[in-house]
Amino acid sequence: MRRLALGVALAAAFPALAQDAPPAGRRASRPERPEWEFALTVQPATPRGGDTITSVVGTADAGSLHLEARYAYEQKDSRSAFVGWTFSGGGEAVKWEMTPIVGGGWGPMQAFIPGFEASLAWRRLDAYVEAEFVRDTHARTNDYNYAWSEIGFHATEALRVGAAGQRTRAYEVARDLQRGPFVQYAWKHVTLGAFWFNPGSSEQVFVGSVGVSF
Repeated sequence: MRRLALGVALAAAFPALAQDAPPAGRRASRPERPEWEFALTVQPATPRGGDTITSVVGTADAGSLHLEARYAYEQKDSRSAFVGWTFSGGGEAVKWEMTPIVGGGWGPMQAFIPGFEASLAWRRLDAYVEAEFVRDTHARTNDYNYAWSEIGFHATEALRVGAAGQRTRAYEVARDLQRGPFVQYAWKHVTLGAFWFNPGSSEQVFVGSVGVSF
């Protein structure tokens, strides 16, 4: 639900936490890990007074190589696939990752999609941003920027809270940019999340999230 207008998000964990239990499916594998890592995230989104739309994201990482497939992410019933390369750096206190990606979409949309995923972590704070430009190959009037962003705080090793923003066409709302609080809880290889966009308005959107990494 999202972006290359660049939202600002988070999902990188801090020195102790993000290294062991990053939110499943929301960040690429660290380059120093040569073995394959996989993650699957399911996100049902329910606009107020509207139908629930469920997005699915699957990722596979081996060292710096990042592969990703999505369903109903950029648009309702859309399919998209990406390949990317992860760069990372930092020290004990600050860590960062940047993964440029390029791919395409098919189904109800035919599109060329360049973008990136990036994360930054400092102590108990972290930020994650995911942005892309959806270039419709049939009609330029359908081009748009998608983005998803988070700024988070690890209250405990398992509990993460913060604020999120998104720009999406997966469902219809009048607000171009949506914002709201979120909470996530990680237990072993499973991460549960709840995002509440446009709270208190007639265009509220609730997004649930269940992620599994293996």
